[in-house]
Amino acid sequence: MSCLCGQSLTLNLKVEGEIGADALWCESCGCNLDLEELPLSKRLKNRLMNWSANYGSWYDWENDVVVQGGVKLEIEHNQEGIVLTEEIKNELGVIYKVVFSPSDTVSSYKNEG
Repeated sequence: MSCLCGQSLTLNLKVEGEIGADALWCESCGCNLDLEELPLSKRLKNRLMNWSANYGSWYDWENDVVVQGGVKLEIEHNQEGIVLTEEIKNELGVIYKVVFSPSDTVSSYKNEG
């Protein structure tokens, strides 16, 4: 698995949700990585895909407002991201450095929709 860094193997990974993207990124260059290229279990890949697909469910992008209960949804998303990050670390082993980047969409809004 390689990225835009030009290295033959990307070892510094970041778990981060983003609309329309896989949940894993190169921490060095920011390149979105293909989950299928990582030596993760099918179960964990599926959980990561589902987690990523739910990114932003706390926000109404069309109307630019936080949905009712959005703060709680984002907190739950981040908590699940932490759990998934630990599972990735366990499956990949110590050769990889894996960090989690939480969503902070609603922290910039004072009122929940």
